[in-house]
Amino acid sequence: MRRWLAALLLTLAAPVAAAEAPLLTSHLRIHDPFVVAEQANRTYWLFSKNDPAVTGDPRIGIMAYASSDLAHWQTPKLVFALPKDSWADDGGWAPEVHRWKGRYYLFATFHNDKAAIPASGKRPTYRRATLLAVADRVDGPYQLIHKGEPVTTPNDMTLDGSLYIDPAGKPWMVYAHEWLQMGVGTMEALPLKDDLSPAGKPQLLFRANDADWVIGQKQPEGDMGYVTDGPELYRTKNGTLLMLWSSWGKGGYVQAQARSKSGTLAGPWEQLGPLIMQDSGHGMLFHAFDGRLMLVLHRPFKRAIAKFYEMRDAGDRLEVVREAVELDGEAYPTHGCPMGVSDARC
Repeated sequence: MRRWLAALLLTLAAPVAAAEAPLLTSHLRIHDPFVVAEQANRTYWLFSKNDPAVTGDPRIGIMAYASSDLAHWQTPKLVFALPKDSWADDGGWAPEVHRWKGRYYLFATFHNDKAAIPASGKRPTYRRATLLAVADRVDGPYQLIHKGEPVTTPNDMTLDGSLYIDPAGKPWMVYAHEWLQMGVGTMEALPLKDDLSPAGKPQLLFRANDADWVIGQKQPEGDMGYVTDGPELYRTKNGTLLMLWSSWGKGGYVQAQARSKSGTLAGPWEQLGPLIMQDSGHGMLFHAFDGRLMLVLHRPFKRAIAKFYEMRDAGDRLEVVREAVELDGEAYPTHGCPMGVSDARC
């Protein structure tokens, strides 16, 4: 409690940041948040799908908010716009920004529901994939690479690509193979060359229903859909390889983790269960400027805001230390009641 109060007082004692950045975390309507902590400028960049009502720019793409304290944010700007001649015409989901070979690479999911691909199940399927773009600055502007073509094959309906660098320094893209095409969604990994073009065939990591907490969603076609979302890889302090990922469980969306028994992408992967429930998910990790390991995710699934948690690297898994309710003013948190208040809903 003492630590929580200290953090709250620090947040409230930031008049300069608040004046320059008038938006509070609770104001931000965000899905699939991704944070880059830029050390050089002591700035947190929060990436999300462009919202024209906020940026004033109607183009499909990715926007970024800037903050010095994770509580007060500048009005976002568009950092990537999907070209009009692209095969895709919608999307902007799950943006991630990674430093690689001295430049910043944006991974984001786009689609075109009029570009049909061969169906392998009961539902019509169409092109959906992660596109890659590059910039010299973290806040862009980003330009497509590979002539705007995804690194996955056109007939695979995929999303939520994430960059992973293995111990040998080789890049991979870990992504979700869409349940709409597969019925049971999968996590897969594609080896990449240094220019982030494909270097081989994708490898299956695990299926959504490998986790006993995942609940299938009944579909109009009569079957069940099992979702895989939001992979991110994390190497712990003792070398354990973990994956953050999300699906649907009891009570809605769930933020979970899995662990590789071999310490490599090849696995086998064991499911460690939910980290955060109550309709929360698609999280990612970053280090705050004071050294704390932080998780950001969105909650609830509809009309979501960015939620922050202080985390512990326990060596063989991740653990939640506390929910940073001082950042968003959460009345009904997932992990305990703020200020010791007793309420059946928190």
